[in-house]
Amino acid sequence: MYEEEQPPEHGPLAGFTVGVTAARRADELGALLERRGAAVLHAPALRIVPLADDSELLTATKDIIGRAPDITVATTAIGFRGWVEAADGWGLGEDLLERLRGVRILARGPKVKGAIRAAGLTEEWSPVSESMAEVLDRLMEEGVDGLRIAVQLHGEPLPGFVESLRAGGAEVVGVPVYRWLPPEDIGPVDRLIDATVARALDAVTFTSAPAAASLLSRAEERGLLEDLLAALGHDVVSACVGPVTALPLQAHGIGTVQPERFRLGPLVQLLCRELPARARALPVAGHRLEIRGHAALVDGALRPVPPAGMSLLRALSRRPGWVISRAELLRALPGTGRDEHAVETAMARLRSALGAPKLIQTVVKRGYRLALDPTAESGCGDG
Repeated sequence: MYEEEQPPEHGPLAGFTVGVTAARRADELGALLERRGAAVLHAPALRIVPLADDSELLTATKDIIGRAPDITVATTAIGFRGWVEAADGWGLGEDLLERLRGVRILARGPKVKGAIRAAGLTEEWSPVSESMAEVLDRLMEEGVDGLRIAVQLHGEPLPGFVESLRAGGAEVVGVPVYRWLPPEDIGPVDRLIDATVARALDAVTFTSAPAAASLLSRAEERGLLEDLLAALGHDVVSACVGPVTALPLQAHGIGTVQPERFRLGPLVQLLCRELPARARALPVAGHRLEIRGHAALVDGALRPVPPAGMSLLRALSRRPGWVISRAELLRALPGTGRDEHAVETAMARLRSALGAPKLIQTVVKRGYRLALDPTAESGCGDG
């Protein structure tokens, strides 16, 4: 019989490590993950060009003030607010708003509608779906031939959007709000790539397509692209905030998970379901043992385990109930040592960390085995 499982005192992501590639709102995403128990590795894959220093945005702003567009498409609240604030900083704020007051404004969703109204403007229409595809469909149905259309860009690619408008005969003025460049300090990105390749991460989150592309590009520069793709393809979850963000990964054949609503909160909630569901759960010596990234749950209690111990635990769990030799376990340990006493030392620490020494049996002169319960109920099988 299993010990009665107590209500967990830890979050659903306890024992898992999640990489965060975001530049904007990275602290918010990290805090959401940490509140649910995850360990977080921050590695902004991009840096945002400060708006006040962005000569391309200044040029586009002057172009629009000088000759009004017929339609303006606003895509993000932070981008639209940033554009107006940057114009204010250049002494062009009132001129820009005055110009936009006589223009039809289409807003992608409710957040950008709020930003438009906060600036004293009024949108003509916004899709319920918050989809740029629906915005494009409406414009193309109405006809865009001969129209001048300003599109507030925000660093994300808009697949086919601008091209379709131009193909329909429109003159498109791109407003490049929040352009992204590689980070000034590449060290955190390299550490995230190394941790992913080593399977020291359980998931990597992506909140923009450029960040995903930047990470892949850096891995390629280091000769690690194939290793990174192998890790993301099999062992490390690629969690994307939406389908556009996932495009660079999918182009390399990497499967991704995405929330139904393209927001940070739902992205974290998705990981709270996805990662525990992937964890290995076994009935061992009258206990329920669940193996997570850097910890184990023993009857629902969180037990942090040192890296060497996790390596041994994973090696044992691949063939639960079978005897695994010291030589094989030595090969599973980090590093390239040859002394089998290292296995004994790591095993002692693992047993201590688990708090239930009988989970792992010593088989004299042969090795170690997980004390699998062969007649346990199927409810504690693989997770």
